[in-house]
Amino acid sequence: MAWNKTACILCECNCGLEVELGGEDGRRLTKIRGDKAHPSSQGYACEKPHRLDYYQNNPERLTTPLRRRPDGTFEEIDWDTAIREVAERLTRVRDAHGGESIFYYGGGGQGNHLPGAYASATRRVLGSRYRSSALAQEKTGEFWVAERMMGTGTRADFEHCQVGVFIGKNPWQSHSFPRARVTLKEMARDPERTLIVIDPRRSETAAMADIHLAPLPGTDAWLLAAIGAVLLEEDLLDHTFVEQHTTGLGDVRSVFASLPIHEFCRRCGVEEGTVREVARLLAGAESVASFEDLGVQMNRHSTLVSYLHKLLWLLTGNLGKPGTHYIPTPMVDLANGSATRVSPVTGALIIGGMVPCNVIAEEILTDHPQRFRAMVIEAANPAHSLADSQSFRSALDALDTVVVIDVALTETARHADYVLPSSTQFEKAEATFFNFEFPKNVFHLRHPILPPPDGVLSEAEIHARLVEAMGALTDEVLAPLRAAAKEGREAFGQAFAGQVMGNPKLAGLAPVILFRTLGPTLPDGLAEGAALWGAAARLAMTAADSMARAGFDGGPLGAANAFLEALIAHPEGVVFAEDSWDEVRGRIKKPEGRIELALSDMLDEIETLKAEDPTLPNPDFPLVLSAGERRSFTANTIIRDPEWRKKDTQGALRMSASDAASLSVGDGERVRITTQAGTAEVVVEVSEMMRAGHVSLPNGTGLGFAGKPEVARGIAPNELTHAALRDRFAGTPWHKLVPARVEKLSA
Repeated sequence: MAWNKTACILCECNCGLEVELGGEDGRRLTKIRGDKAHPSSQGYACEKPHRLDYYQNNPERLTTPLRRRPDGTFEEIDWDTAIREVAERLTRVRDAHGGESIFYYGGGGQGNHLPGAYASATRRVLGSRYRSSALAQEKTGEFWVAERMMGTGTRADFEHCQVGVFIGKNPWQSHSFPRARVTLKEMARDPERTLIVIDPRRSETAAMADIHLAPLPGTDAWLLAAIGAVLLEEDLLDHTFVEQHTTGLGDVRSVFASLPIHEFCRRCGVEEGTVREVARLLAGAESVASFEDLGVQMNRHSTLVSYLHKLLWLLTGNLGKPGTHYIPTPMVDLANGSATRVSPVTGALIIGGMVPCNVIAEEILTDHPQRFRAMVIEAANPAHSLADSQSFRSALDALDTVVVIDVALTETARHADYVLPSSTQFEKAEATFFNFEFPKNVFHLRHPILPPPDGVLSEAEIHARLVEAMGALTDEVLAPLRAAAKEGREAFGQAFAGQVMGNPKLAGLAPVILFRTLGPTLPDGLAEGAALWGAAARLAMTAADSMARAGFDGGPLGAANAFLEALIAHPEGVVFAEDSWDEVRGRIKKPEGRIELALSDMLDEIETLKAEDPTLPNPDFPLVLSAGERRSFTANTIIRDPEWRKKDTQGALRMSASDAASLSVGDGERVRITTQAGTAEVVVEVSEMMRAGHVSLPNGTGLGFAGKPEVARGIAPNELTHAALRDRFAGTPWHKLVPARVEKLSA
């Protein structure tokens, strides 16, 4: 059997894979291995992708559109009816309440980003202005801080750093950079390098660390502020870097000068001597690379933590040299942190165009005239993944129209008026825009390895049909472009630039136009990749030198044509941009290229830390729950069959030995966990990872699945989280800081 090139779709790294197909129908993913030819992962893969057949061959797979009956059940309908009625329902909402009342949630999910491009055309026709995605649960605070400090986002070079720092991050399980486990092992083995982990848990990464700072849950802001105060108090700054590349140090110094270092160390539960040792290590290292993740980004003071984190490596000059932080050339700017609007009902800050997930239900469950009236939800399951699932389900039921585009009848789809079944990620051309490598950046157009079953369509086809059904695109527009495409890519590029890009009404429909005109000229199965031609042309206008060094030049059209040809010829992926460290500091997009160290609202927030004591007990909820811990056999929720999990099949509640002893419970015993949002019964796992007072539940569990024992499903963590627990700036949830209590169940 042949090995088919594709990629993992379970985390942002999207490591290259090779898959052998088999089974009676030839549709089983029987063998899976890392692809050594992939430019980034180079044959690396963790244990999770070996279970991807459970996704592809999900017995709950939908293969026909569904329409909700008045009694709440679903009936099967044909595609023509589905497209016509969905178009009619959405345009009726638009005409009655304005397109801004139609909310879009999705954009692709892990490994599945092209739908977001095609959905933009549908949204343009409807006049839909508001959207959100999983990024708004995680990264928007960091994006907003980076935008205001540097005008752009950054990543870090862990492969070459002398000191690596992970804050609320366990890359052994969550990866986020190429070949993560290999890099961690190399770092841990090298006596000349230092691995520092900041995490209340003794995670797999923390167990490898030279220094493990284990703050009390939710106290990272006090810890990072204390480290920053030591840098300033002991004058450990890189003065040359700060003087040449930053502004605002005086304001920062004045706030930190009065910070009580010893008291902040007490509040976070970390010895002052260790804090000072870490500060000196950061200042004395030749290079520091650091990464913050959900452990702090879904936690108390998350936006402030992002600011303090950046201050630490900026004050020590760790930008723009090997082993430090860099500014990559992404295909699409997913890390956009601009914020110029607020949501229509709650007035929540919209960062990077995304409404905070924790306010979506509030934007719906109101009589406000500007409330959202309809939702289009694509390749996402917010009824399971967002805080306070009960309220979100109520919000879905309160909408006039809900349309879900997905492969299965998910928890969200069960509340839809229409469910439109889509191809899996192995049945269509697909890609991701998680392109953050440096100096060579990689893009991977995954070729389909299986044909879709009868009755399903790719998201590109669904959006093209919706746009056409709403009368926004006709053969009169498409015919000249189809004719030009037959003449060749150069003729097509000139025709497209003249006819589409110069016409504001058509420019917003560009992805669908490309799919309908350029798409049919691509090799069989790659039509959905047509939108990448436009993305490459846009990138060539702003990063021509980077693309040219990777072999894609000749102006925007020449670069786009060459890039598309390379993607077709190289199913293992291609390097699309090459940069140099000398360019990094020149990419700061602030006045005079200077980084703004002093963000007044963040400095004011540091002042509030002085009066806030996070160690005060909560008698009603004495424990802290981290809802959504990543483990060896958990991932995003696209794998619905719980049989894929060979370890921790019941999604145990991890707790410390001391907490278990106080409850008189042991491994495998059942307990009741209660929060202000809800209650659930779960089995216990006594774990050395957990400190006293801190318990955790895994992500990816609690999904409904026909014919499986209830106990094997685990519990849905967001039945226990509350939407009101969120960052006051970015609105990101406190999934890792849920007040809870645990009780032993009677025998």
